[in-house]
Amino acid sequence: MGKDYSFVVKEEDSRKRLDLYLREHLPELSRTYLQELIEEGLVLVDQRPTKVAHKVRQGETITIHVPERPEPVATPQPIPVDILYEDEDIVVVNKPRGLTVHPGAGRPSSTLVNALLYHTELSREGGTLRPGIVHRLDKDTSGVMVVAKTDRAHRRLVEAFKSHRPLKIYHAIVWGIMKEDEGTIDRPLGRDVKDRKKISPRTTKPRSAITHFRVIRRLGWFTLVELRPVTGRTHQIRVHMKLMGHPIVGDPVYGKRTISSSLPQRLKEVLSHVKGQLLHARTLGIPHPRDGTYMEFSADYPEDMKELLTVLEEYGEDNAYRGKKPLHTG
Repeated sequence: MGKDYSFVVKEEDSRKRLDLYLREHLPELSRTYLQELIEEGLVLVDQRPTKVAHKVRQGETITIHVPERPEPVATPQPIPVDILYEDEDIVVVNKPRGLTVHPGAGRPSSTLVNALLYHTELSREGGTLRPGIVHRLDKDTSGVMVVAKTDRAHRRLVEAFKSHRPLKIYHAIVWGIMKEDEGTIDRPLGRDVKDRKKISPRTTKPRSAITHFRVIRRLGWFTLVELRPVTGRTHQIRVHMKLMGHPIVGDPVYGKRTISSSLPQRLKEVLSHVKGQLLHARTLGIPHPRDGTYMEFSADYPEDMKELLTVLEEYGEDNAYRGKKPLHTG
């Protein structure tokens, strides 16, 4: 049992890798799973098995058999979760850094969804692995999230996020002293042409990405900044801050790799304990899915972010390395 598919390669697809070609034509299947099917001989090119790296050619006939497999289902787990608000339609949480939002490849459990399913019922609209999820935060981004408990709430919240109606305010601690008090970053983003795991402006499929920023406080060698994304591209805020020359502290992908030896020892110690980017979804404002009433929720900073701000307050703005080479590497 299962499903069989057949494709004839067109001229515009010629020379693409087989696994990438199939990923474009079968987006519901992961690239890793497609590679497994190729290796198992379930993908044929002109009726012959081939390798994952095979470059398809115009006119080739590609057939694939996808075996029937049980659909994975997220299960309840007794994981503590900080609930800011809850009613019959929604649950609003303060997601901690390090907690993945929903199960997926490489993370079958121990997610926010698993935690919430133990606490309450969630909308079925998001599917068996993403019930109730109407927007997401990166694993290492903390802060406010709303999750739908009913199908009706799910549909209305998805519509609201698509039309950019919710208010989304993030706070971040970034490397360096930002000169402009406020402004807008308008840099289209997409998958990097050389590293598909990263997002950058070097892409073949750029999508509009806009972020407003406002400096909250300049503190020594860092800046506390408010960020309001207009669009919701993957890693948008993190990439935009890197492009400005002010990567977010602790960002393992887009941030600096080493801590400058010229920083005060106490500050270096605090920075060494930061695990993940200091990017926090501070405030979320939404139209309630039942009657449209505007509701706004805020969450306090995580402890390591509080600790760094406390230490930086002691040094103050006068300790900034003005006129010297920035301490971040970009």
